[in-house]
Amino acid sequence: MRTEDVLAAIATGLWRWDNASGTVTLDAEAARLLELPVEPGTYPASVVRSRFHPVDWNEINAVVSLALAEGTVAEGRLRIVDDGGRVVRTIRSRSKPLAAGDHGTYELIGMLQEVAEPTEGTAAKTPITGDWRRSREAFLLDAGRALAEARSTAEVLRVAASLSMPGFSPDGLAIFGAASDRLTIIGHHGHQGAGEDPFSDMRLDTDHPAAEVVRTGRAVYLPNPEEYSRRYPTSWPLAQPLGRQSWAYLPLIVAGRTMGAWMAAFRHQVVFTPDERSVLTTVARMLAQALARAGVAESERELSLGLQRSMMPVLGPAIPGMAVAARYVPTGGGLQVGGDWYDMIPLPSGRIALVIGDVQGHDVRAAGLMGQLRIALRAYASEGHRPDAVLARASRFLHGITDTYEKADYSSPRFATCLYLEVDPASGGIEIARAGHPEPAVRMADGTVILRPTEGGLPLGIDPDSDYPTTRLTLEPGETMMICTDGLLETGGHDLDTGWARLREVLETHPDHASLEELADSLVQAVHGPVSHYTTGPLADRREDDVAVLLISRDGTAAREAPRRTAMTIAQAEPERISAARRTARELLHDWADPEQVDAAVLMVSEMVTNVLVHTDGNALLVAEVTSGDSEGPRRVRVQVSDTSDDLPHVRRPGELASSGRGLVLMEVLADAWGVDPRGEGKSIWFELYESAKTGAPDTMGGTGGG
Repeated sequence: MRTEDVLAAIATGLWRWDNASGTVTLDAEAARLLELPVEPGTYPASVVRSRFHPVDWNEINAVVSLALAEGTVAEGRLRIVDDGGRVVRTIRSRSKPLAAGDHGTYELIGMLQEVAEPTEGTAAKTPITGDWRRSREAFLLDAGRALAEARSTAEVLRVAASLSMPGFSPDGLAIFGAASDRLTIIGHHGHQGAGEDPFSDMRLDTDHPAAEVVRTGRAVYLPNPEEYSRRYPTSWPLAQPLGRQSWAYLPLIVAGRTMGAWMAAFRHQVVFTPDERSVLTTVARMLAQALARAGVAESERELSLGLQRSMMPVLGPAIPGMAVAARYVPTGGGLQVGGDWYDMIPLPSGRIALVIGDVQGHDVRAAGLMGQLRIALRAYASEGHRPDAVLARASRFLHGITDTYEKADYSSPRFATCLYLEVDPASGGIEIARAGHPEPAVRMADGTVILRPTEGGLPLGIDPDSDYPTTRLTLEPGETMMICTDGLLETGGHDLDTGWARLREVLETHPDHASLEELADSLVQAVHGPVSHYTTGPLADRREDDVAVLLISRDGTAAREAPRRTAMTIAQAEPERISAARRTARELLHDWADPEQVDAAVLMVSEMVTNVLVHTDGNALLVAEVTSGDSEGPRRVRVQVSDTSDDLPHVRRPGELASSGRGLVLMEVLADAWGVDPRGEGKSIWFELYESAKTGAPDTMGGTGGG
């Protein structure tokens, strides 16, 4: 009897599917099973495919791809439909795919056999239809979502251990990682501990299924203990005591590279049907992707923390007579580094330099420029240059390196803002040079907080020939100065003004007995919410900008009755700083009893400074002082504006349409005392106000305007 007759008698046909040419060769029985003319022939693949139920074709196509990758037999069930689309029979396909080229082409050679139609009670368990498929798809969706959200290797391992596959959940899992010529268990569940298993760290040429998987890139399925012991006699004695009945070892492949292997072990025997192998392969691919993402994220975190440790120096030795505290909080997302920095530099003169700055941007290049600029500033400061010279040299340095970047077509040039303080610990004297940076704030001994106006120049790197004038002030005992980057002010949708108001409240309400470290925590907490540590640890991803803040306080307890003093220079070229003078007057009188007197003081300050800028060729020097009241009299504010002109003002009686001449008239009306004092070079105009007890007056700054 011929072979063809035997196969026809058992309703079995032969086929050959050529993926490259798009043709299918059938014997007579195979043609009958596919509802084609009952004779041998070669058909276009589209004709044969039209006889498969569409859902089943998608299923068998995936099975063939899996078998081709693993070098195994493709097996599945297919429903055959007639010309009207009705299912007429179910056939079983068992074929061997053979690669036919380098472009994914193959030949599928095997047999087709008719099988009995499943009853309604068993249809739900067939591998191509019913609840099993729906459960599998739901499982894969949930597993993919959970693995996509895992951010570390530990989280990926926890997710892998919790996977419950539909119908054949493993109870033992292990993940092997390949590095160089070795294979190591990097995580396991229900498996021997790494210290007890000699195969937890092995060479890739070891007789072990995981090693073979990594060497070949193909899965290994061991459906029973006999198969395990036959194929891997060396490792079987260690697997036997665990009482498992079936094992699947699958490669973890990312971008064509096998990075390790995944083992799934079962206490019951598993046949490893094509559907089951498809589920395991899909999970292995998702695991590989999740582990790769987690590895990249962990490398970025390690790199960012290393950059932070190297670029954010700890504060140096304690400054005699002073306390210093600092915080750095990186922006969220990506590498936890940016362009903000602070530094403390011992100077040859015995003084201390405090620096805070912000390089434009929040990326790796900003961090790199910040590191170079910080080193340059330390070098210039250590050479003994004055603050203005340090910033001028730093600006030329930054302009040079960013110009080099631009010419090399890396990116556009960048700039940096900076605030440089030279502190004399013995006297509390501070010299400040500012390059486009937010001004410092001072908390006085009695709790009054003011922004300290300081002269400044352009940000570093914009103009290599910029000048940076110096402002001098004295930090009195009990006073604290805060310098910060704009991230502390503007985070949370604030601008510089509203952000400053938020921080001012923190500074004003800071208890006198609390430490400077506690104040630093309170300032950052006001922006980002409560956290345990800010100096090196990452915060939540809601951060919008890098934050750096530096606090310096002079030891000693000044009497709360000590005068409040402030001074500032308003240059001819900076008339916009008149508004800063008005703001300073209001901040100095924030607790004045009579708001109308505060408005009067602000108006007179505005008039005095404006007169200097309009009627002279020099700058205006504003000095203000609030003395404490006692039993002999109320508090007094004295404001003095000096200039270098020898022309003395005189009281005029301007008409209604006159544009000037009202300054001294206002002082006559509003001030309790005023005067003009000639000096050797120039003059000073001053006024005094004595606090009047006003019932119901607010104890914070207020009023209805003022210049």
